[in-house]
Amino acid sequence: MKSLKFIHKIGLAVFTIGFLTFLSMFFLGQYQLDKNTLKESIVENSFPLVDKYASDIYDKTYKSQFAFVSDFKSVLEQSNQDLKSKFEINKDLANQIASNVEGKGFKQSAIEKAFSKSSGEVGAWQLKQLKDYTGWMEGREYESSEELTAELEKVIADVNNSIISQKGFSQNNINNTAFTITKQSEVGPVAQNPWLWLFLAIGIPIIGAIMYLLPRLKTQHAGIKNDGIFHSALKNRGWIGILLGTFLIGFYVFLYWYPEYMTSWIVMVDPLSKMLSGNPASQWFMYGFLYTLAILVMGIRMIIKYRHSPYQMIRTVSVMFFQLSFAFLIPEILVRLNQPYMDLKNMWPLDYSFFFDYRLNEKLEAGTIGIFMLGWGIALFAIGVPLFTYLYGKRWYCSWVCGCGGLAETLGDPYRQLSDKSLGAWQVERWMVHSVLVFVVVMTTGVLYTYFTASSELLGINTYNIRAAYGFGIGVMFSGVIGTGFYPFMGNRVWCRFGCPLAAYLGLVQRFKSRFRITTNGGQCISCGNCSTYCEMGIDVRWYAQRGQNIIRSSCVGCGVCSSVCPRGVLNLENRDENGRFNQPSLIGNDSFGVQS
Repeated sequence: MKSLKFIHKIGLAVFTIGFLTFLSMFFLGQYQLDKNTLKESIVENSFPLVDKYASDIYDKTYKSQFAFVSDFKSVLEQSNQDLKSKFEINKDLANQIASNVEGKGFKQSAIEKAFSKSSGEVGAWQLKQLKDYTGWMEGREYESSEELTAELEKVIADVNNSIISQKGFSQNNINNTAFTITKQSEVGPVAQNPWLWLFLAIGIPIIGAIMYLLPRLKTQHAGIKNDGIFHSALKNRGWIGILLGTFLIGFYVFLYWYPEYMTSWIVMVDPLSKMLSGNPASQWFMYGFLYTLAILVMGIRMIIKYRHSPYQMIRTVSVMFFQLSFAFLIPEILVRLNQPYMDLKNMWPLDYSFFFDYRLNEKLEAGTIGIFMLGWGIALFAIGVPLFTYLYGKRWYCSWVCGCGGLAETLGDPYRQLSDKSLGAWQVERWMVHSVLVFVVVMTTGVLYTYFTASSELLGINTYNIRAAYGFGIGVMFSGVIGTGFYPFMGNRVWCRFGCPLAAYLGLVQRFKSRFRITTNGGQCISCGNCSTYCEMGIDVRWYAQRGQNIIRSSCVGCGVCSSVCPRGVLNLENRDENGRFNQPSLIGNDSFGVQS
């Protein structure tokens, strides 16, 4: 026993060393910009201008990605200023154009008169833009020359504001280019030997974690221990939990908005990406790789912890399988086969961009396989959700298949007791999650309207603004930064409980048309509170158990942990006919609802 405890401690030390190595890589990068690298990454007509301002940083070695990115972005911004000063239209041209107009009706020929035939590239571009921007003004009458001049000044301002997006580097373009160049310019130890650093920063922590977990098979009993969990610095919002939460939030912030600063981690997994898809790694490959490893390693912990429950073990193996195969390996292999990237287990509305124009076009252009992917995705949410949720409840997806749920059930398991069980939290949950469902339906309606009509305006609202708002507020901030980063603060199902539109859809079906329920035997309940404490969805399970009332809450994901931690066998997860599902509270159990599934 002592030797096992020693291995347990050694495993923790090995994991800590490996994790610190992973963190240190953030500061180990070295960067050197090569002229040929820049030329290959910049569009041909922009390179001469960028090259002029980049000459000072060519072949200069940077030991910090922050300094390198700052200098490179400065190069692009200087190029933008140069382009703007070159193509900018003087607003005084508005007076000249207005003076060329004869009568009250505006004619675009007045613009052509303001430009000489030898105006060159700049003049030709300015003329084209002004004609494009004033097409709606053709034939329109103005009361005075001053009114026309004012309208033309607005047009000129709009054209000038478009110079950067058309001829230069928009902010999004700057960020994307900075990421590409920073990654390709990495010349530090990670770039020289990525396999070694993959072993040091990923392999060693995995070995340490396994050494830490396996002795628990002999040193700890299966199931919940109640051994000071609410006094833990890691599991009850203590200083370790705060540090971990801060790290997770920071990781997602860099992942979504500043990937150019985490290129050492991305370069580390380059060889893996090239093996699977044939392409260099992106930040999303790195994220998917780490996400999958987290589910696999913490899945082993989950199996060891709940080894007394076949249901928990099989369920955990299921989410590990679906994440490794459907979410990680298959999409990468599809790319290698020149097919669209698709997680075949993900579906709308969780996959909110499924109906975006570029994804629809990608599938339609891919031929038979693309058409199958489109049909499969539609069938999943239109047929699969109501059918399987009727048969098994929302657990078939949320606790057995979903990647978000898989991470919550494995990496997030130590924090399930932090979910708020109050009535107020339940009220907020219902309003919030169903509001997100309405939001995604409205957003998708706008997306499809634009796709089929080519009009970006629906009821006076710009559909692109709606999708941008949803993508930032829900797709990024809620599901990523808050959904995972807040595990150590609000429990492991923050996203699933308050923000996931698919969970809301599944929950509506489960609540009103499903065979699934958790039956309770009130006569056996001793009110220990284990069930409520460890309900990750914030359901006060004990309240139902004490009354012998079925649990058919729409939020219940059917994880079964409440049943697994009950010392008296009060709770059973069942799939039977709908009769008696909405039972009235009773002080004793009712055996008419069938056996445990």
